[in-house]
Amino acid sequence: MVKVKVAIMGSGNIGTDLMYKLQRSDVLELTAMIGIDSESEGLKRAKQEGYDIFDNGIQALIDNPSLADIIFDATSAKAHVRHAKILRELGKVAIDLTPAARGPFVCPAVNLGEHLEARNVNMITCGGQATIPIVHAINEVADVTYGEIVATIASLSAGPGTRANIDEFTITTRRGIEEIGGADCGKALIILNPADPPILMRDTVYCEVKHMDEDVIRKEIYKMVETVQTYVPGYRLKQEPMFDGDRVTVFLEVGGAGDYFPPYAGNLDIMTAAAMKVGEDYARHMLKSKDNEMISSKVKGV
Repeated sequence: MVKVKVAIMGSGNIGTDLMYKLQRSDVLELTAMIGIDSESEGLKRAKQEGYDIFDNGIQALIDNPSLADIIFDATSAKAHVRHAKILRELGKVAIDLTPAARGPFVCPAVNLGEHLEARNVNMITCGGQATIPIVHAINEVADVTYGEIVATIASLSAGPGTRANIDEFTITTRRGIEEIGGADCGKALIILNPADPPILMRDTVYCEVKHMDEDVIRKEIYKMVETVQTYVPGYRLKQEPMFDGDRVTVFLEVGGAGDYFPPYAGNLDIMTAAAMKVGEDYARHMLKSKDNEMISSKVKGV
């Protein structure tokens, strides 16, 4: 089967986990991992898997533009600001796994396929990918006036990139709650829990709504959980949704697939799984466009 070539920028936890997921894709062909530290665990593992590796950052793509058509950027928000401009000039599609938010937000369970003509899309944050689908589900039937989320992740699962992006996390996730989730006003918090053994990712979603109908809201929440589970099997409700007056509280837990990090790192898993889902959507769109161009050329040549 014909595949679309992709490369990963960023050889940290997220980039390495994504590498193992991409090996299972039917439409994406990983060609290279790009980092800035030749001794990083990610680059070492990529080399062992037979991929091209580079330790000179974005310069690798400038020097080798044919490496890939889609670039997954798993570096940092500050780095992606610079990368976005260069990738656009190179004609690449950028799937941004940082909170830089240089392109439209995409959450597969909510708006997959809406931005296939954009050259840069943003995967929001791990907390956003876990909670925005629930806010959106509630908003669809109850009109959310205020949405607040608290994402709690194991400290061991937060690498240097995640820690460097804490401020951007809160800002970008809040925007996602409002722009994709549909809340009139949003707020986001992240907690790094140092517990040993490490805890699974847990998320609390708190919504104030205008139109309370417990049965309808509960049904939409369960339907959305099933949708997210199609690409993140470890995504689940921790307990039944709670209702109090005009308030709905949902408790979630995300277990990782264990591709690179242990299952407690659900925050890595939901980001990389969502990014792969979006990458595959882009790839199918690209392949379909190429097929249509070939058919059109043949018709004109007849």
